[in-house]
Amino acid sequence: MKSVLLIGTNRFGSLLARQFHELGHQVMAVDKEEERINNVLPYVTDAQIGDSTNEAFLRSLDVSGYDVCIVTIGGDFQSSLETTSLLKELGGRLVVSRADREVQAKFLLRNGADEVLNPEKQIAEWAAIRYGSDHILDYMKLDDDHAIFEVPVPAEWSGKNIGQIDIRRRYGINIMAVKQNGKMDLSITPETVLDSSKTMLVLGEQRAIRKCFRL
Repeated sequence: MKSVLLIGTNRFGSLLARQFHELGHQVMAVDKEEERINNVLPYVTDAQIGDSTNEAFLRSLDVSGYDVCIVTIGGDFQSSLETTSLLKELGGRLVVSRADREVQAKFLLRNGADEVLNPEKQIAEWAAIRYGSDHILDYMKLDDDHAIFEVPVPAEWSGKNIGQIDIRRRYGINIMAVKQNGKMDLSITPETVLDSSKTMLVLGEQRAIRKCFRL
């Protein structure tokens, strides 16, 4: 369980609050708007109405006591930048800030953000890869070169085991799990037999995965 200081309870912030709540984490929510705070009260441990660009107010929250501070302020980049900078100055361990454009991300990283989120860009990238192919069911980028893809088992692999296919040696790709009817099997060995009714979670370089599965 982690302690999270969530600053900004707009739509994205409120969705984050719900997800953290479902995962069992403790969340302190902060926003200038009372209505927004009221909307997230069922999903947070505590909440305060206040201006996050006010150093005295932020200091009263004991910023250094949280595992992660997340700034989701939208529509007011100046406030987001000031908040991010203050959080780091006050001892924020991990400061994660939202950016809507690349130039914003650069400023945030230079002024205290340890990491930057760009939800629209990340969703757009996922959607383009997911729906730009008939054979990609899910996708998670790990870095600029590597990713995890969920792909169907090719028909020509059906009835063969993972050792026979040997894609780790041929392509540098690892089969992490197989799925069928929404259930995931992580107990993968070279003897695991594949069939075309299942899908696979594969990890490797994106170029290699695209070549192997002709994506």
